[in-house]
Amino acid sequence: MMEKTVRRGTRTGFTTGACSAAAARAAVLGLVHGAVPEMVDCLLPNGDTVRFAVNDGRCDVSNPEAPATAHAMVIKDAGDDPDCTDKAHLTADVRVLPGEAGVVRLCGGFGVGTVTMAGLGLEVGGPAINPVPRRNIEDNVRAAGASLLAHAGLEVTISVPQGVEMARKTLNARLGILGGISILGTTGIVKPYSTSAYRASVVQGVQVAATLGHGVVVLTTGGRTEQFAMKERAALPPACFVQMGDFLRYALDEAVAQGLTEVVIGGMVGKLTKIAQGETITHANRNVVDTDLVAEIARQIGATDEDCAAIAAAETARFGAELMVERGLGPAFHQALAQRAIDTLTAPERYGHAFALRVLVCDFSGKLVADVRSAPVEARPRPATAGRTGIGHTHHFDFDTE
Repeated sequence: MMEKTVRRGTRTGFTTGACSAAAARAAVLGLVHGAVPEMVDCLLPNGDTVRFAVNDGRCDVSNPEAPATAHAMVIKDAGDDPDCTDKAHLTADVRVLPGEAGVVRLCGGFGVGTVTMAGLGLEVGGPAINPVPRRNIEDNVRAAGASLLAHAGLEVTISVPQGVEMARKTLNARLGILGGISILGTTGIVKPYSTSAYRASVVQGVQVAATLGHGVVVLTTGGRTEQFAMKERAALPPACFVQMGDFLRYALDEAVAQGLTEVVIGGMVGKLTKIAQGETITHANRNVVDTDLVAEIARQIGATDEDCAAIAAAETARFGAELMVERGLGPAFHQALAQRAIDTLTAPERYGHAFALRVLVCDFSGKLVADVRSAPVEARPRPATAGRTGIGHTHHFDFDTE
């Protein structure tokens, strides 16, 4: 299939988590000052401070018989990423909790999904608000509401009026997240991973890495895995690291085109499972994780039939990984998964012996749990097609295409 020729930009946007934090901060400021501001400066998880426009701000602090409340909403701007949650109304309702000094309670309201299955790293029965946004919301609430928290608590309810409709365009229901969208984001910033412009920037990043003389590029799926990989390969300059997003195929094609002798992939269990099953466009909305493969790997390292059946029936690879960790098989599982990813990518019909491949696996706290390498490239013949080609002329191996 030919790719669309519509030109898109690389303008970044903001995550649902960042917008939720901004709305929460604005509402808390309304409780502190008696009026919700029209603009709010919000601290993002990456340490930046960004100003957001605030909509529908209102507060009620006049009734001494009832807890004070405030309401604020921030409209998500996804930048040039064609995200289904673009223009979502991230809404925060904050209520003072008398007699609960220092408590910040985070709740999910209408349009925020409820977690109904294990394997997502979230409490079953709780709101689908991921750990980093959860901390970011609380950090902003505590910063804005310090004077209130000295003698009372604050309950923050995040809701998304369009969330139920938006969730139909995601795989949330398949993952056991029901009734709305997830509140996501590890940095607060949305990079346009889904656009042709971002794919071009991935290719350009590999080209830059090739100019540095190290013969290596380190590919990661995002900011968290990049930070992990940078610690593991600390001797390399930052330009050797490329956040490839979901576009592994484009990055690997360019690594071959540039004649790089080593490729390092830093990742976590979900994306690595997709790589192991042969997917090189790993976006969650394109391809489903093959949990049968996860169960096969678990069986290979000695998991019981009962555990393998549970893993195969799960909706996430993370469920299988966490179960293997519980069983004391975590290191063996992650090692086997990394090896399967290497075997898939270095198959003759794919990238073969074009480069040496190393896979670094981290857990969800950023800790190294596996480090697996293919045979050194010097010991392997180079394919006739490998080598430098012009920009935009890449080798396409036998993977799924868009």
